[in-house]
Amino acid sequence: MEPVAPAFDYDSAHRPPPFTREIVELVRYRDLVRHLVARNIKVRYKRSVLGVAWSILSPLLTMVVLSVVFSALFRTAAPNYPVYLLPGLLVWNFFAQTTSVMAAEIVGGADFWRRIYTPRTVFGVATVVTGLVHLALAMVPLAGLLVVYRAPLSLSLVVVPFAATCAAMFALGLGLVVSSLARYFADVVDLYQVVLTAWMYLTPVIYPRDIVPSRYQWLFSANPMTYVVESFRTPIYEHRFPSPNLLLADFAIAFVTLLAGWWLFTRTADDLPYKV
Repeated sequence: MEPVAPAFDYDSAHRPPPFTREIVELVRYRDLVRHLVARNIKVRYKRSVLGVAWSILSPLLTMVVLSVVFSALFRTAAPNYPVYLLPGLLVWNFFAQTTSVMAAEIVGGADFWRRIYTPRTVFGVATVVTGLVHLALAMVPLAGLLVVYRAPLSLSLVVVPFAATCAAMFALGLGLVVSSLARYFADVVDLYQVVLTAWMYLTPVIYPRDIVPSRYQWLFSANPMTYVVESFRTPIYEHRFPSPNLLLADFAIAFVTLLAGWWLFTRTADDLPYKV
């Protein structure tokens, strides 16, 4: 009787590349992502007196302070300045907080990964989803502001979820890049906070882009967050669809950044527990 050949021969040389293997593993561990998102939300509001209301009040209070300071200065270039300011502020806060927390979560999870296996991107994806939940909650005061200023409800608002998705893709991709660098250089996370501060003032979040002299406009064209902010704010503030070129540029930048960040991170993800 001839021996029966094994049904499956494992060959490590034929393992899927890390890029695709991480996606497959992330789908398998999707329940863990949901649990991490729930944990993140509970931890954030557990000891807060205001609870979830803080996600609504925090951007609103920031908008009030900035409006008091800058409304008179920008009232010609940006009428109804609070309506101009708040959308840009919301999407910027989402991006900045998500990428910062993601780097800290991934680097801080190294000890966890020494004990149990999970996809290395699971903390990053959970952080982005958590950020989207907070962004959705923060849209409540924005809706109230639009009612106060009697802003018309335009069909262009259907673009907002697309713009938020692009912002999430860009944040995930860049967060993975920062996390990859932080594995080898401990000061990267602290340096990134400094970069974020400068980056915000180079992005038309607080001020209208039109007030900047034309010879400096190239700075906005070279700034990926310009496309993220303007795609999100245009349908809300200007009550019109963003131009196809703007939406295409926003999506292309977000998609390429996500691919680059995912490739860079997964390429050496297995070394993560031993590099930090």
